[in-house]
Amino acid sequence: MQFSFPLPHLLRLKATMQPWEAGVTGADQTRMAKRAEQLGYDMIGIPEHLIIPREHVELSGPHYFHAAAAQGYVAGATERIRINSSLTILPLQHPIVMAKAYATIDWLSSGRITVTFGVGWLEREFDLLGVPFHERGSISEEYLAAIIELWTQDSPCFEGKYVSFKEVAFEPKPFQKPHLPIWMGGDADVVLKRAARYASGWIPFLTKPQDLPARIDFIKSQPEFKGGPFEVCYGVGTSRVGEGHKVINDPKARPGMSAQEIVDRLGWLKQLGVTMSSVPIPAVKNMEEYLDYAQWVIEEIKPKVQ
Repeated sequence: MQFSFPLPHLLRLKATMQPWEAGVTGADQTRMAKRAEQLGYDMIGIPEHLIIPREHVELSGPHYFHAAAAQGYVAGATERIRINSSLTILPLQHPIVMAKAYATIDWLSSGRITVTFGVGWLEREFDLLGVPFHERGSISEEYLAAIIELWTQDSPCFEGKYVSFKEVAFEPKPFQKPHLPIWMGGDADVVLKRAARYASGWIPFLTKPQDLPARIDFIKSQPEFKGGPFEVCYGVGTSRVGEGHKVINDPKARPGMSAQEIVDRLGWLKQLGVTMSSVPIPAVKNMEEYLDYAQWVIEEIKPKVQ
């Protein structure tokens, strides 16, 4: 089991955030990312929304980064830890620009970037950006194919409904070959089929833990699945957040569980096929207490679920 470090103040979800997190600054996050690397965490995941309609602020909060921009910064502040998005809203951003952003930061970071693509769920966010919400699946499918073409071909050429290019040059290519790892985020069958076709990892959101084995089998049963290692990232506290960022009371996923409860939960998730997880932030008062807790997780919990 690998461990993702839940960096405070990446977002302000009502279901998960504590009041002290709102005071965490960019400088604080830089320090914590470096500390996470020193402690031996395997990944930092950075969520994304581009704009939040007022009616969603109560549950979702207003505070989100542009994932690629933040990944580039965190990669520059660290040396070894992997930086993922969780997730990048693919259909809201032009694929040539997106391909360039991720090729750039993967090249500069010597290959420490993963991107988790999702199709998005917040319809008014699409309206505000002028992207047809009900075409987001077909847009994403085409954008993914175009991005991979740019990342992997010396003379990239693509002809589609939403994007076309030919007789162009595109460098730098990603440091990782054939390209940086792609994961998919989401739960629908079409998302899992896309994961089988393009991805080496999956971040579920609304899938219940007990349903994970069947969904992983579904991915691996697709004719397009290429085989090889397939990562599944599911946090201990993921089931505390529902559709539309609704607050869900799940006592088995609460923050502040005992060491044995956490080990048991992680062991169960591992049996279900989860390869990477995170431990939710407990009731602490400040960043220093949280860093102490983060160290405790690595020293006391991680060795027991390896």
